Amino acid sequence: MKMKKVLVLLLTCIMTAGSFGTVVSASTEDQIAAAQAQKQEAQAGLAQAQANISSLESKKQELEAYLAELDAQYNELTNSISQLSVEAAEKEEELKKVQAELEKAKKTAENQYEAMKIRIVYMYEKGGTSMLETLLASESIADFLNQAENISKISEYDRDMLKKYEATQANIQEHEQKVEEESASISELLTEKSSKQQEVQAMVENTSSDISSYVNQISASQEEASALMAQVNSADSSISALMQQAAAEEAAAQAAAQEEAAAEDASDEGYEEPEFDPETDTMDSESSSTSSDIIVEEEAPESYEEESYDESYEESYEDTSDDTYTEDTSSSESSGQGTYLGNFMLTAYCNCAQCCGTAGNPTASGAMPTAGHTVAMAGVPFGTQLLINGTVYTVEDLGTPYGHVDIYCGSHEEALSFGLQYADVYQLN
Repeated sequence: MKMKKVLVLLLTCIMTAGSFGTVVSASTEDQIAAAQAQKQEAQAGLAQAQANISSLESKKQELEAYLAELDAQYNELTNSISQLSVEAAEKEEELKKVQAELEKAKKTAENQYEAMKIRIVYMYEKGGTSMLETLLASESIADFLNQAENISKISEYDRDMLKKYEATQANIQEHEQKVEEESASISELLTEKSSKQQEVQAMVENTSSDISSYVNQISASQEEASALMAQVNSADSSISALMQQAAAEEAAAQAAAQEEAAAEDASDEGYEEPEFDPETDTMDSESSSTSSDIIVEEEAPESYEEESYDESYEESYEDTSDDTYTEDTSSSESSGQGTYLGNFMLTAYCNCAQCCGTAGNPTASGAMPTAGHTVAMAGVPFGTQLLINGTVYTVEDLGTPYGHVDIYCGSHEEALSFGLQYADVYQLN
């Protein structure tokens, strides 16, 4: 009977403590809900900021590729202009030489022509006397004919040389015209190339300005993302602190209930159970102290045996208490998938210079990163295995705070397409 009364008191205390815990944790639950709402809002903003960064990065990469093409085109034009400048200078020198040769040929032809005129005038204006004198001075007819033939050859030579110099002069003039045309063509092409180079230079400057604008926008978006990440981390810390506070409140309520039950048990140590009279089938009225005792007595069955009832009830009560405690512990700490760490933020990175500063470096643990295996997160030792969306990853790198898992991908495109996600994370070791 004493045990039954203690049981009733314990149940009453537990119900009171449960009600008290609900009242105490109501405010904490509201704060947790508000913190979770703030976290979700920050996560939505962070996702949008990450999407903006990805879009800006894509546009920036397109402009960088276009700028590389413009640089190549500009360099080609520069080389072409340099070559044309050299060719123009060579043609200018060639034109000067041709003009000098032309002047020399003209002068030679003029001298030859003047000498020929002098001989012709001498031979034909004074030809009679000269021919007679030549005939009289000749030793023989053969000598006379030889001298006449010499005079004829001299005249023929003069005519041939004059024709030759005239032909040379014509060739030089033709060469001069050709060089002038080539020089004009080179000058025209040089002007065209220079104009195109200026146009490309303007395009390079505009593209560089656009890239700088995207860089500034990306920097601003990254700062916004960092601020939102800080808000998410702050919300996580607040939620964790509030959950610890709620757990402490619940533990305090249970401790208070246990202390109250212990106090009630201690106050009942002097209680004497009333004796049952089988003849009258009633309890001894002198032993009955309260009306509640009578009520408890009336509820007991006629075949009640105190010892057996106590043992069976104690066993049932202890089993129920243990089952309840075990279920709460397993649901809050671990499951068949390992120890539950929480709903973490997921991003992705690769081993390129854009993600890591320099390309091809090993992880902070010294191992080379592997796609589908390596993740980065601070707060846990290297080698920690994490189960995320059915895949087992190993923590081998740093760079992100606890609660933010950065998953290694095989290429930058895969990392960009991964974006920002959230998933439940379990620790396997």
